[in-house]
Amino acid sequence: MVYLEDFTLANEDQEWEFFIAQKSRAYSNYYPFQLFPVKQVPTLTFEPITILYGDNGSGKSSLLNVIAEKLGLKRGALYNRSSFFEDYLALCNYTMHVPLPEDSAIITSDEIFNYMLDLRALNQGIDNKRDEMFKDYLDHKFGTVEYHDLSDYDELKKTLETRRKTQSRYVRDNLQKNVVEHSNGESAMQFFTERIQDNQLYLLDEPENSLSPARQQELVQLLTDSARFFGCQFIIATHSPFVLALPGAKIYDLDTVPVVTKKWTDLPEVQVYAEFFRKHADQFEQ
Repeated sequence: MVYLEDFTLANEDQEWEFFIAQKSRAYSNYYPFQLFPVKQVPTLTFEPITILYGDNGSGKSSLLNVIAEKLGLKRGALYNRSSFFEDYLALCNYTMHVPLPEDSAIITSDEIFNYMLDLRALNQGIDNKRDEMFKDYLDHKFGTVEYHDLSDYDELKKTLETRRKTQSRYVRDNLQKNVVEHSNGESAMQFFTERIQDNQLYLLDEPENSLSPARQQELVQLLTDSARFFGCQFIIATHSPFVLALPGAKIYDLDTVPVVTKKWTDLPEVQVYAEFFRKHADQFEQ
């Protein structure tokens, strides 16, 4: 499915006219102005899966943020934006002939990291509550508590319960279980399987972070199936060879000037891996 058909950034003439119109020259950072004209980014046209490839500092994450903000996509983590972001967005254009699905979103590595931290914090809170309940059990089972009226009903109920149950049973019955805590890679993969829903547009910023090569291939299968069978469109910023190999993906190389599309096997980062394994191929035959 294709929701976003194309996207056009502000061109060099539009940026020049913007600067000429400024009455103040006191600012030193006009981000995201002055970032893309030198790269000669064409109007980007999108497929069900489109990839923005480039090394760190190539602007691929900035480009995702520009697209996400122009479309008003949901996001689960904050990001830095300058005072001129809205001015820049006003100069950008896009084509979309179908309604944007309401749960479409940009997903960044910060959001995934926050998800993993939340799991750990939740479990820590449960562990702390468990310690409190151990003490509560002992206080009610062996302590001396006086009951006067109905306002003491809850305390009386606790006392009767502790006398019927062992300490471990009392805690199990009154405390939620810990969330199963996985490795970082397992938690990150769990995030994607829970987060990605049918018939949505998703912008993914380096989704391979925290994922092992095996987990990256699981993610690739999830994205492939979501685009092929479940009506999703993905625009992905990455330099992972596993993600770059997504079947049928259209890849823009942001490290070239002008920016052009390339086959994943022609990209420099993939060539480095290919050359490494060719060099050591004999060791795999032993």
